[in-house]
Amino acid sequence: MLAVQDLRAGTFFKLDGQPFAVLKYEHIKMGRGSATIKVKVRNVKTGAVLEKSFINSASVESANIERVQLQFLYRDGSSFVFMNPITFDQIEVGRGAISGQEAYLVEGEKAGVLLYEGDPIGLELPPKMKFKVVECDPGVRGDSATNLFKSAKLENGMAVKVPLFIKEQEVVVVDTRTGEYVERAK
Repeated sequence: MLAVQDLRAGTFFKLDGQPFAVLKYEHIKMGRGSATIKVKVRNVKTGAVLEKSFINSASVESANIERVQLQFLYRDGSSFVFMNPITFDQIEVGRGAISGQEAYLVEGEKAGVLLYEGDPIGLELPPKMKFKVVECDPGVRGDSATNLFKSAKLENGMAVKVPLFIKEQEVVVVDTRTGEYVERAK
């Protein structure tokens, strides 16, 4: 059992036999009385996003989620094929489980795949990844008191705002959680 106070973003739990992933956690205490825990959750199987409220003393069943390091092989229509580097078994992951992270998948690179009862339900990427800038506008200096950014297109097709000093063919580090520029790669 898992206390509802431990339901932070990224935690998995079961409620009424359905697995949920916590997206947002909020602890509310109003004057006297018991505190309320509000969580925004995503049903792992259906993808539906819900808001649930619990009293402070409640508990939920923890979901048994397996994290496996797999190598991304290729994209096959609406699914993505990964391979276990130890057993060489291949697993197809649907677009719904990837949920907007497909731009960060690079052939041959490893990624963490989340499995629930043997079915892929999600993807865990490293927090920062390196990509080459293939196209960007020239940086024009001018009067400014703040940092200026320009648009750049990366090798994976993403558009990201980068500082003026970044040039084409340079490698930059991107935060995979937000999709924002972090720094120039060393």
